[in-house]
Amino acid sequence: MSDKTSGLPGGRKSRGLVLAALGVAGVAFVLLRPDTPKPDEPAKPAAARPALTVALTAPQTLDWPQLLPANGNVVAWQEAVIGPEIANYRITEVRVQVGDVVKKGQVLARIANDTVASELAEARASVAELEASAGEAKANAERAKELREKGFYSSQLNIQYQTAQHTAQARLAAAQARLQAAQLKMDKTGVLAPDDGVISARSATVGSLTQPGQELFRLIRGGRLEWRAEVSSADLATVRPGSVAVLTAPGGETVKGTVRAVAPSIDPQTRNGLVYVDLPASPAVRAGMFARGEFELGRAPALTLPQSAIVLREGFATLFRLDGEDRVAQTKVTLGRRSGDRVEVVSGLQAGMRVVESGAGFLADGDAVKVAADARP
Repeated sequence: MSDKTSGLPGGRKSRGLVLAALGVAGVAFVLLRPDTPKPDEPAKPAAARPALTVALTAPQTLDWPQLLPANGNVVAWQEAVIGPEIANYRITEVRVQVGDVVKKGQVLARIANDTVASELAEARASVAELEASAGEAKANAERAKELREKGFYSSQLNIQYQTAQHTAQARLAAAQARLQAAQLKMDKTGVLAPDDGVISARSATVGSLTQPGQELFRLIRGGRLEWRAEVSSADLATVRPGSVAVLTAPGGETVKGTVRAVAPSIDPQTRNGLVYVDLPASPAVRAGMFARGEFELGRAPALTLPQSAIVLREGFATLFRLDGEDRVAQTKVTLGRRSGDRVEVVSGLQAGMRVVESGAGFLADGDAVKVAADARP
């Protein structure tokens, strides 16, 4: 009995020593691990992983034209309204259609001339009759003058014959004037083109009666068109006659014109002035269309980047420059002129700066990046 009782404390003590030894061994194992920081040493930060592999570019200074954008309408340089010169006569023939190119003096339409022809014939007959009467009166006056010199006629009778001659000549002149008017009226039965050009409108129809002031055709003189561009009063002084203007038609085609004149006045409502630009003949532009364009005011150097390097965020233009060796910094910039796939950077960019060219839209400020080995500028 005494042996069992005395053995219990000894067994418990042995188990306690074993557990303590195991605990000391575990702590020593943890402290001696190579990847476990010691209590007195700070933990090392984890290396940042690159967010994206990017290509870099450097700004280029290019000699670009200074452009002034403007909007306006394409209109006819001069448009002639062609109407009948005789009224209340029926149109018998129309020879041209809209879009036809005509020459000066070409017949555009015919008006019934049967009535006018009879008036012309009557005027000719009247002239012939009065020519005969005038000839007879002239012969009588000459004979009376000879007899007066011989003393056979009195002075009063001689004056009567001379007066009859002058009266016959006056009547003949009046008849000749009526004949000329009838001939002119006959000529007006043909509606003629007043100049070379293109027919832009036609309202003449066969069978309709002509009316005073009626419009039968519209003619673009010479086929010439012009662009009337609206330019603000602040920029109007920079445009000079002879400057080059490049229009962009609704279909995307470009047409180059020349500034003919600058309006001397400003519209008080819009504060804009008109610039008149002569345009060459081109199927891309037509009278009445709206067009956008740019005036070339000269050339000036521009610090440029590819369009792909510019990112629009929250209404601002930004780019990502390489800061150090593997991080990018976001920078706001101000843009200027554009040409093809390049854009001018007015502020926020310095020559020699390394800028992310592609993939900038997926980056954030401070991101770690990997620069492509063949893409370093």
